[in-house]
Amino acid sequence: MPFPNSATRDSTSHLLASRSAGLLAAIAAAAILTFTGSAALAREASASSMLRSGVSSGSASAPKTSWPKPVSTEHTIMIGGKELRFTATAGYITLRNSETLKPIADIAYQAFTLKDRNAATRPVTFAFNGGPGYASAWLNLGALGPWRLNMDAAGAVPSAPPRLTDNQESWLPFTDLVFIDPAGTGFGRLHDKEARSSLWSIDGDINSLATTIRRWVQDNGRTASPKYLLGESYGGFRVPKIAHELQTDQGLGVNGLIMVSPVLDFARRRSSGPLSHAAPLPSMAATAIASRAGSGPVTREDVAGVEDFARSAFLVDMVRGRSDPDAVKRLVERVTEITGLERSIVARHAGRISTSTFIREIYRAKGQVPSIYDGLVAGLDPDRYSKDNEAEDQMRLGLHAPIVQAMTGMYRDKLKWVYPDGRYMFQNKQAGRAWKWGRRSPEAVSALASTMALDPNMKVLVVHGLTDLATPYFETRMVLDDMAPIGKTPENKGGGLSAATAKNRIKFQVYRGGHMFYSLDTSRKAFRDDGRAVIDAGKEPKG
Repeated sequence: MPFPNSATRDSTSHLLASRSAGLLAAIAAAAILTFTGSAALAREASASSMLRSGVSSGSASAPKTSWPKPVSTEHTIMIGGKELRFTATAGYITLRNSETLKPIADIAYQAFTLKDRNAATRPVTFAFNGGPGYASAWLNLGALGPWRLNMDAAGAVPSAPPRLTDNQESWLPFTDLVFIDPAGTGFGRLHDKEARSSLWSIDGDINSLATTIRRWVQDNGRTASPKYLLGESYGGFRVPKIAHELQTDQGLGVNGLIMVSPVLDFARRRSSGPLSHAAPLPSMAATAIASRAGSGPVTREDVAGVEDFARSAFLVDMVRGRSDPDAVKRLVERVTEITGLERSIVARHAGRISTSTFIREIYRAKGQVPSIYDGLVAGLDPDRYSKDNEAEDQMRLGLHAPIVQAMTGMYRDKLKWVYPDGRYMFQNKQAGRAWKWGRRSPEAVSALASTMALDPNMKVLVVHGLTDLATPYFETRMVLDDMAPIGKTPENKGGGLSAATAKNRIKFQVYRGGHMFYSLDTSRKAFRDDGRAVIDAGKEPKG
């Protein structure tokens, strides 16, 4: 899920890169390593790119408690009145130094595979969340897995019962599922402290996850299966990069990419220019409209005019600058109407309302503060008179305890995998704080373009929540609109993809809800249907 920062009083959440200094922080992104499956030790030096990351061998400390072996269990759930039989496996893949063979990290996963199906050709989807520093529990328990935890506003409180029910919108009927917990998260272990500098970096993280996916595919005989990558938040940023790594280095083709509430270009959100102010306007508008008494469900069509304004007149007056009183006046009037904030507040900022300001002010009179992950999920304001936001994020931290207890209960009661002295690390704050972002603002757009160009059969689905203020859908829409069509062009009439195919290779959807829109029943169903369409379309690639 998340990815906020210092303003939210926690720097490592889903993928919450914000557009103000207060909200930017980062969610709420080895010497030659060998990744070996838990079933067998394969001594292969496939992760050569980690050598460039500079991870040293170090010494591996033995765990104090015996590390449980992978466990597979059989289960039956009911979906739509039909019985679904599947195998659940709690396991891990070990990363080793190829020279010393000492373990560096154990990457935990939970795999769910349907019974009585041709495993060699059945689709398999690899899912992971973001942070960086989060385990995959958001997607597992909230959207895709066989069991679901209630994550709506009523469930987003620490004392909510961590009760799991059969997930009627599980993706298991049409794809096997493998949820991966990146290095240092979930029940995974880090053996070599010095390896963290590589594993907790953009390139090292991508390499380790790509290798984990390749190892799982090979160890489970799934090389012929259609393969899909699904990532949320910073996990969405990971998706194109992992696909490119698999295609060009690890030697594994991918049939489709699914990005949930992603950030594709951090340079945009780390700037304070006009585009960074334009990006959240439609989501602010949707939040303001929906919060009014008597307002019904809000859709993207309701804020279409705001999108047009954000692309045109807003940018023109922003470029005119604060020295132009007429431009400032126009901005103040229109942004006041859009955000629902008091005119005096908007005027004080010359019409340039940051996400942090919007969050602080929109519900102040009510004694509430909205979640940056969903403007319609609000918590109580501990000090409504404070200039700064003192509230914990209701969506992210309200769900923290229920998710941790639900996951540990699932491991113990359903998966039968118990590590007595182990702590389930839903969020590894240390990873988020220590993350190495590199010297340049990272982006995944070039990897997405290269991946799609290399494989014309590639299917891509990008989805967002309408009232997500952490990773606004309009920011991603602008990024995708700025990509060149990958296929036939007027200058290349003789080959490539058709113009219609080139234009529609990336399907973009906006659902009701926020960053974790799947907390709403209607949005979770719509997401399942869109995901199924992508996966069904990729079963028989052409070419």
